[in-house]
Amino acid sequence: MLVLSSCGSGGSGGGGDTQASGDGQVTLKMVAADYGDGPGKPNSGETFWKGVTDEFTKANPNIKVDVQVINWNDIDKQVATMVQNGQIPDILQTGDYSGFVEDGLLYKVDEVLSPNVSGDMLQKFAEFGKVNGTAYGIPFVSSARALFYNKDLFEKAKIAEPPKTWDELKAAAEKLKAAGVTQPFGLPLGQEEAQAESFLWMLGNGGGYKDASGKWAINSPQNIETFTYMKGLVDAGLTTPNPGTKDRKTVWEDFGAGKVGMVNGGPMSIPIFDAAGLKNYGVAPIPGKTGPLDTTLGVMDWIMAFNKNGHAAEIKKFFDFFYTGTAAQKISDTYKLLPVTNGGIQKLSGDEKLKPFLDALPNASFYPFQDPKWATLNPAIKQTIGGAVKDDPAKVLGELQKTAEAAG
Repeated sequence: MLVLSSCGSGGSGGGGDTQASGDGQVTLKMVAADYGDGPGKPNSGETFWKGVTDEFTKANPNIKVDVQVINWNDIDKQVATMVQNGQIPDILQTGDYSGFVEDGLLYKVDEVLSPNVSGDMLQKFAEFGKVNGTAYGIPFVSSARALFYNKDLFEKAKIAEPPKTWDELKAAAEKLKAAGVTQPFGLPLGQEEAQAESFLWMLGNGGGYKDASGKWAINSPQNIETFTYMKGLVDAGLTTPNPGTKDRKTVWEDFGAGKVGMVNGGPMSIPIFDAAGLKNYGVAPIPGKTGPLDTTLGVMDWIMAFNKNGHAAEIKKFFDFFYTGTAAQKISDTYKLLPVTNGGIQKLSGDEKLKPFLDALPNASFYPFQDPKWATLNPAIKQTIGGAVKDDPAKVLGELQKTAEAAG
């Protein structure tokens, strides 16, 4: 999945066997993705996890958790190498789990998570942790998407309200351009998260990566129409220049700097806007072809437990601690990511900046990440789908459809 977040920097190396010392202390090896800005930064993953694990070990002196943090660009490759070399961690926190299920490497959720904790999970999210009816992936954090718009630029361009339809979006973009805004609509279709931006636009026209029957439908008529419309915006100079080369963090920074009139984003965008000093912005549902989306992209990252080294009881203690203590709340506070439990959402219900995203979670739509073939298709989408707003949309989407079908 979403993957959710932009990336920091991380360590390298391998996992290893769980260690049990002579005094009975168990050391669990954990690999985690970095939601922060990399080593040495105040919000680095190393700093976050040290706080969590120190607190956990204080409460559980016989269990130590050794966390290796890796940036999002490298974590999948490094973990694949670890597994291939037999250096399998006990716990992995990343964006996908489905490939490990096929290889029989994961504990079932009910083996490593207490019923009271799993029962508090958002049901729709927890369902996506299942393969063939059995849960293996535990939702870790979530996010939803909405349209951000710069109120000052809207006032300058004499736009009364955020657009609800594609026609209104184009009209607003034309007004912003006429008012001197260099990027009326921010369109990040670079490799960082092109699959997310593309999916939001597909949803606006009744499309998606699969059809209702579960077949791959990347080059469906709806999706071709969607990218033809997007290409028209690009050709008219109403978007980020060369969107296929632009990552979302760059475009969000441009929005924070007042260079972008509208952009799709999530709660994790807010710290970037705050850091840039942008205060006067609004949040609205994402426009669709004929009206606002009644769903949005829901993104989950996952945490899972490998069964090679044993110690299910110790892993369960750590997972229960994470979800019932302060750690899950700290993730929301630090990275503006959303909880995956009903209790966690209730705690944040008074945060006005997060409210539009919290409200959107129950009706969110998701990538088809339960399909193990998504692991093959997702990188191909990231690398090539940006070309659909530069070249022939039908041809680019058609090649991705062939990739999906070849993958199964």
